[in-house]
Amino acid sequence: MATAAIDPDFPCALTIEVPFPTSRLASTALQALQVDKELSPLVSRTFALASSQDAGEGDVETSVLRTEYKATTNRMLRVAVNSFMESISLIIEVMGELDEDVLAAGDQTEAQ
Repeated sequence: MATAAIDPDFPCALTIEVPFPTSRLASTALQALQVDKELSPLVSRTFALASSQDAGEGDVETSVLRTEYKATTNRMLRVAVNSFMESISLIIEVMGELDEDVLAAGDQTEAQ
């Protein structure tokens, strides 16, 4: 794994990868998160969809939400990541309650 150069303006960094069952759900989460801009100028955040490492050959489904945070201090990074975790938790909870694909996948798992 290659390491990225450290940005002197934002020396503290963290990458979070959240896997989803389908690329549609990952895209929905991305769209929900992109609406809110990062409030602090001391924190930089980028979102991207990535393919799962578990994907087989020929399977290029982008079902992983990759979020990269950079911050001026560890404290600012922690505050931003805590907020992200609360948001992604709510998004996943809503998907579990309201999304038909998630409900159908849960029913299939319970049936097995």
